[in-house]
Amino acid sequence: MPWQAFRRFGQKLLRRRTLESGMAETRLARCLTTLDLVALGVGSTLGAGVYVLAGEVAKDKAGPSIVICFLVAAVSSVLAGLCYAEFGARVPRSGSAYLYSYVTVGELWAFTTGWNLILSYVIGTASVARAWSSAFDNLIGNHISMALQGSVALHVPQVLAEYPDFFALGLVFLLTGLLALGASESALVTKVFTAVNLLVLGFIIISGFIKGDLNNWKLTEEDYQLAMAEINDTYSLGPLGSGGFVPFGFEGILRGAATCFYAFVGFDCIATTGEEAQNPQRSIPMGIVISLSVCFFAYFGVSSALTLMMPYYQLQPESPLPEAFLYTGWASARYVVAVGSLCALSTSLLGSMFPMPRVIYAMAEDGLLFHVLARIHTGTHTPVVATVVSGIIAAFMALLFKLTDLVDLMSIGTLLAYSLVSICVLILRYQPEQEIKIGEEMELQEEMITTESEKLTLRGLFFPLNSIPTPVSGQVVYVCSSLLAVLLTALCLVLAQWGVPLLSGDPVWITVVVLLLLLIIGIIVVIWRQPQSSIPLHFKVPALPFLPLVSIFVNIYLMMQMTAGTWARFAVWMLIGFAIYFGYGIRHSLEEVKSNQRSRKSRAKTSRIYVHRV
Repeated sequence: MPWQAFRRFGQKLLRRRTLESGMAETRLARCLTTLDLVALGVGSTLGAGVYVLAGEVAKDKAGPSIVICFLVAAVSSVLAGLCYAEFGARVPRSGSAYLYSYVTVGELWAFTTGWNLILSYVIGTASVARAWSSAFDNLIGNHISMALQGSVALHVPQVLAEYPDFFALGLVFLLTGLLALGASESALVTKVFTAVNLLVLGFIIISGFIKGDLNNWKLTEEDYQLAMAEINDTYSLGPLGSGGFVPFGFEGILRGAATCFYAFVGFDCIATTGEEAQNPQRSIPMGIVISLSVCFFAYFGVSSALTLMMPYYQLQPESPLPEAFLYTGWASARYVVAVGSLCALSTSLLGSMFPMPRVIYAMAEDGLLFHVLARIHTGTHTPVVATVVSGIIAAFMALLFKLTDLVDLMSIGTLLAYSLVSICVLILRYQPEQEIKIGEEMELQEEMITTESEKLTLRGLFFPLNSIPTPVSGQVVYVCSSLLAVLLTALCLVLAQWGVPLLSGDPVWITVVVLLLLLIIGIIVVIWRQPQSSIPLHFKVPALPFLPLVSIFVNIYLMMQMTAGTWARFAVWMLIGFAIYFGYGIRHSLEEVKSNQRSRKSRAKTSRIYVHRV
C-alpha cells in the first residue's frame, strides 16, 4: 500500500495537460497583429539593459569587451527564442513556457516554470520602475533621491534599498491601470514609445562612433593614473583590471554575460499572447525572431559607442549615456538620450507587466494558483484580478528593493524557464503523432497493443526499426533528455567552480570532464538516431537535437555564474512556491478534477456491470 500511494503521488506530479489542437476559443480578445508583437518584444527588451546595465557591466566586470558579453548573452537568448518560436507555433495559448512544460514534462515542472516566470516578470517590473525613477531623477538634478534619503531612509543594508522609491510605486500603479483597460490600448502605447526609442538609439550609435576614440579600447595603467590625477576623486573611478580591450579577462566576460542576459529578457512575453494574437501560429515565431535580431544590433551598437566615447573605468553606472555625451563635450545630447531612455523604460515596463498577469491567469485557470486570479473583465476582456494583484506586488518591490539586488535573481528564474522550454522542444519533436495531437484522448487498449508489439533492445537504441516515432522511441528520448539535463548540470558545475585546476591540468578534474563528455555524446547519439515527427508546423527549430542542447548548456552555465546569495534568495522564492503548490495546487488542479471525474465514471460503470451480472 505505501508503494502504491507513493506511485500515485508521483503520477500526480508528472501528469500532463491536454489541450485542444489548433486555435481554441478563448475568453480574451484576439486583437494583436504581428507588428504589435514585434513592438511588444522590442519594447520589453530594449529598456534598462541598454540605458543602465551597459554602464554597470562595462565599468566593473568587462570593460570594452562588454560587446562580447552582449554577443554571448544574445546567442543564449536566440537559441531559447527559436525553441519558444516552435512552441508558439505548436501551442498558440496563453501561459508561455509554463504551458509548454505542462504539455510536455508534467505538472510539477510546469508549476516550477510558471512560478519562475512570475518571479522574472515581477522583478523585471520592479527593477525597470526603479530605473525609470532613477533616470527621471537624474534629469532633474537628483532632487527626489536626496529628499527621500534625508527624510525616510531605510537602514537595512544588503536587504533593502537606501530609501523607498515612491515615484516608482506610483508609476507601476499607473501602468497597471493602463493594462487593465485592454490589450489593444497597451499595444498602441507600446508602438509609439518603441518607435521613439529606436530613433534615439540610432542617434546614440551614430554619434558614439563619430565622437568616440578607438584608444579607449587600448587603455593602460598610465591612462588610469592620469585620470586619477585630473579629477582628484578616486572614488568615482572603477577598477582598471589589466587594461586593454579585455581588462578583466575571460572570467570577466563570463560574469558580464551572465548579467547582460538580463538585457535580453523580455522577448518571451510574445509567447504569452497566444490567445490575444490574431494569427498566433505565424506571428509569434516571426515576432520573436525579428525582435531578438533588432535588440542584438541595438545592444551591440550602443555598448560599442559607449566604451568608445569614454574610458570604461570612468563610466557612471546610474546614467552612463548622458555622462558619456557630457564627457565628449556634447552636453545638449544628454537631453535627447534622456527622452529616449524614458520612452525605452516605459515600453520595457509595459513589456514586463503585460505577460505577468497572463501567466498568473493561465496557472489559476488550471487550478495551480487560486482560482479568483482567473477572473476576466467582461468589458475589457483582460485578466483584471491577476493584473491588479501582480501590479501591487511589483509596485511594493519597486518601493523597497534596488536594481542591483534584483537583476541576478531575475536571470536565474528566466534561465531555468528557457532551459525547460528547450528540453520540451527536444522531447516533443520525437513523440509519436497521437502524443503530439494535443488534447486528443488516446485509446488505452490501442496504446497497450502498440507498446507490447515493440520491445526496446540495445540495437534499437541506435538503429530503430520504425521511420516514424513510436511510444517506445518517444519514451527513450524522454529518459535520455532527463539524463542529459543532469549530466549537463554536472558538467557546468565542474567548469564553473573548478575551472582553475582544470586549466592547470589537474588529472582528476580532466578525467571527470572527459567522462561526462563521453556520456553526454553517447546519449546525444541515441536521441539523434530516433525518428522525428513529420507533422508540418509554421516554424521548426533547426538542427535537432543539437541546437536545444547548446541552449540548455549555455543557460545552465550562466546560472552557475550567480553568487551564493542570489541562489539563497532563489531558494526562498521556490520554497514559497512549493508551499502554494503542495498546499493548494496539487488538490485543485484541473487535471486532478478530470482524474477524479474519470475515476467516478469508472467506478459507476463497474458497479453497473456488477449489478447486471448479479
